[in-house]
Amino acid sequence: MIYIVEDDAEVREMESYALKSSGFEVMAFDCGKAMDEQLKSELPKLFILDIMLPGEDGLSILKRLRSQENTRNIPVIMLTAKGAELDKVKGLDLGADDYMAKPFGILELISRVKAVLRRFEKGGVTEEASLISLGRVMIDDKRHTVSVNGIPIELTFKEYELLKLLIAHPGIVFSRQQILEKIWGIDFDMDTRTVDMHVKTLRQKLGEQAFLIQTVRNVGYKAE
Repeated sequence: MIYIVEDDAEVREMESYALKSSGFEVMAFDCGKAMDEQLKSELPKLFILDIMLPGEDGLSILKRLRSQENTRNIPVIMLTAKGAELDKVKGLDLGADDYMAKPFGILELISRVKAVLRRFEKGGVTEEASLISLGRVMIDDKRHTVSVNGIPIELTFKEYELLKLLIAHPGIVFSRQQILEKIWGIDFDMDTRTVDMHVKTLRQKLGEQAFLIQTVRNVGYKAE
């Protein structure tokens, strides 16, 4: 099941028709409030959220979904106006899994949906929980929490995924492009400086354990 939240009736119908024609079950809503009612009875495999919505906007909905236990790990694709770079960055920081600028083609939408679902099915919420640690940093992947010296710290969804990627592979160097592909998706066209920005904020939150995230000059990053 895919949930679409889009206030433009024509766009909403187009998205629904395209996905249904590709074999997906779809429920479409014109606002977050209507979607919330349906969430009480059924969780989707994917959310598609427009950013510009009446009342609660898409970014606020995304933030709320990422803060709730039952929807925290469900993938989200954000839709926004072409060239709205700030919205794109905000969405990624809040934990969006992909981003599409309007107008977009039907085939692109279907391709993006399938790609996100493939990544989710390979390692989403069905993956067996485990504890991952390095130095004094502990990740509880079952509870999706991180602690430093036993003290919990708050990370955004992407910061969490980045930290988990590096700590789960100590000593392995990941290029910025590899990180983009693994965390944001292989089809994602994005400036690699986004990785540097996330590493910077991650180090700040790790405090005295920031040294674990090491820069490999002209290549990328590793945890060691």
